[in-house]
Amino acid sequence: MQHKKNEWQTLSSTFGVKNPLFQIRTDTLVNPRNQKSVTITVLTGNDAANVVPITTDGHILMIEQYRFGISKPTLEVPGGMVDDGENQQKTVERELLEETGYGSKNWHYLGKIPANPVFQDAYIHHWLAQDVELIGATNFDDAEDIVLKKMPIKEVFELFKNGKIDHPHTVNALLKTFFELGML
Repeated sequence: MQHKKNEWQTLSSTFGVKNPLFQIRTDTLVNPRNQKSVTITVLTGNDAANVVPITTDGHILMIEQYRFGISKPTLEVPGGMVDDGENQQKTVERELLEETGYGSKNWHYLGKIPANPVFQDAYIHHWLAQDVELIGATNFDDAEDIVLKKMPIKEVFELFKNGKIDHPHTVNALLKTFFELGML
């Protein structure tokens, strides 16, 4: 049976540990299906944004970086957290430059998805940047070790199609991009 969005009643919310990325929020809610109270942990934090950067010669700038949660590197598109007071386009402009040294004047918003709706309240915003060009030097955060990979669009499409790209935010950004470009 489907329930309306607003039928879950919040009895209380308390905030716990906060770090630079997230704060823990513990909610006690009433399940509309059985009227039982449940306690849920939510990670609250800023939205994030990523960008599929396409060069004038038809390459996508992919990056490889180590991901601590899975203890291995992933192939992904540039992106990062939206700073307080910053809009998503400024975030992807900043992250593209910091992680690749490239920039663009041709931006297109592709939409957003929940970062992880199971236990996070944030969204990831996807952008397409076309005609990207090298405009400066990279500037990695202390916890970043990034390798830039300039790859033909068709090669990225094949990796995507064959499940070789598995970072979920990148998969969704590429899905939206390939649809936008008429490849799907």
